[in-house]
Amino acid sequence: MNIILLGAPGAGKGSQAAKISEYYKIPHISTGDIFRKNIKEQTALGKLAKTFIDAGNLVPDDVVIDLVKDRLANDDCKNGYILDGFPRTIPQAIALDKVADIDVVLNIDVPFDVIEDRLTGRRVCICGATYHVSQLNGRDTCEKCGQKLFIRDDDKIETVKARLKVYEEQTAPLVEYYQGLGLVKTIKGRDTVDETFEEVRKVLDTL
Repeated sequence: MNIILLGAPGAGKGSQAAKISEYYKIPHISTGDIFRKNIKEQTALGKLAKTFIDAGNLVPDDVVIDLVKDRLANDDCKNGYILDGFPRTIPQAIALDKVADIDVVLNIDVPFDVIEDRLTGRRVCICGATYHVSQLNGRDTCEKCGQKLFIRDDDKIETVKARLKVYEEQTAPLVEYYQGLGLVKTIKGRDTVDETFEEVRKVLDTL
């Protein structure tokens, strides 16, 4: 079962990928992890990707595709995998079609106003704990370690709006592309992680 996960930043793709991976025993593959692993191991592709990253540029599609292709060739992908964060653009999707057989594209659909509230209301602690302001009752310290909570730069409203705009322009057209191939299953992602996963499971169990 080869799965692509789509959805805007803050839609909960990472949480669903972890659940799918655990339940169906298939690896969760993110391009970020692939980059970090190859750079750390100083592979030829990792060194090449690093030159672009260090210069503050996007890694070209052909390099990303080679890295993904390499990862999908591993033994742990024989029974399937979940691709999270890739493809991001139509050219990447077309290139992926040549090296992978995708069974389903899960589109985690969450309204932008819900995402904005979810992300801008997030408070984090240096110990790794995460809260939402709605849970804190005005408190600004971590209940686990007592440290002061803070807002990540990624969660500031102007950053969130910019990320959603990029998603709308670059990644949202992928839904249309994969709909044309008859692969898209849209999951409403408003509910809790577990409730959303129940909907995901209903879709995947019919494949």
